[in-house]
Amino acid sequence: MSGFTKVCATVATAASFVASGMAQSETPSEGCGTATPVSGIYQTDVGGLTRTWRMQIPSALDAAKPAPLALIFHGWGEDENAFLDKAIVTAEADRLGFVLVAARGVGSGSGDESYNSWTFKGSATGVGGDGQPICSGSETNYAYKSCGPVGDGVAKNGCSWTQCQTDDAAFVLDMIAEVGESACIDLDRVFMTGGSNGGMFTWDMGQTPAVAGKLRAIAPLIGLPHRGFLDGPGRTDGLPVLLITGTDDPTVPPGARGDAGFTTTADSDLYHYSGATAITEVWAQAQGCTGEPMAVDFGSEGIECRSSCAADRSGLPVVLDCRAAMAHDYGLDQTWPMILDFFARQPQR
Repeated sequence: MSGFTKVCATVATAASFVASGMAQSETPSEGCGTATPVSGIYQTDVGGLTRTWRMQIPSALDAAKPAPLALIFHGWGEDENAFLDKAIVTAEADRLGFVLVAARGVGSGSGDESYNSWTFKGSATGVGGDGQPICSGSETNYAYKSCGPVGDGVAKNGCSWTQCQTDDAAFVLDMIAEVGESACIDLDRVFMTGGSNGGMFTWDMGQTPAVAGKLRAIAPLIGLPHRGFLDGPGRTDGLPVLLITGTDDPTVPPGARGDAGFTTTADSDLYHYSGATAITEVWAQAQGCTGEPMAVDFGSEGIECRSSCAADRSGLPVVLDCRAAMAHDYGLDQTWPMILDFFARQPQR
């Protein structure tokens, strides 16, 4: 690792830490027993580009006992504070003993001077997995400088809308390794979640073998892959997923239950996404699940969850398609406890 820097840190309390229901670690990170965990902003050099993340340590943590780690990825134009500034997020992490790491995307600084973003399949090229553009109607012209002009760079059309400066997958792998050196985490209990653009990126990382191999489960929030990108889990032994979408979301609509077609943005630019039914069906089938999706008693009031998978050792199916009566909003008071509960229930492999 290179260029690892800690800035603006506050010392966390080192105390007895018991995470309810957590199994003993199988793979403690290098930081166990040697590092003093601290909360704050961290930076590292990845491929010549400075990357930033914010780490939140549970209020009561035994530095010698590996803790589960939840990686969080913000939506388009946000930063590492989008989730961690919400009291419900840190309170639930404290209750369940999770180390939280919220990363910052690329775009707002030198090179693009645009919005922070995460790049995933199709978002930079503007082309879907079916070879068709990921948007329709007028060109959006969101293409970042780093993607080059249409026809002369990464972007293949005017649908491109995320940065092309760097490989975000490489950053995720580097960040997991460096967090493990700074804090005592269980490398068998690393989880990933994100909202909107961060939720789309979460799907992409779950489909990418190099990153998926480091993850125990994922939870995309109001984020879906672009049309045609219907790959299954990037792990041969499967990867549990909790998907939460908004039934009234005009930006990334989930589509009707049972409809395996793609969906289209309804509030502004006409972007196309793989529907919630389509992607969860692929993931369920890849993990041996068959039959019609059935209701699952999980989550908050007003959020309906279904799955074609039976409950496993966690007490939950490995694929959950949950839909809330909300628009393009994180709804963290309801959704965040579900996400951490889903992660906390995952047993050791």
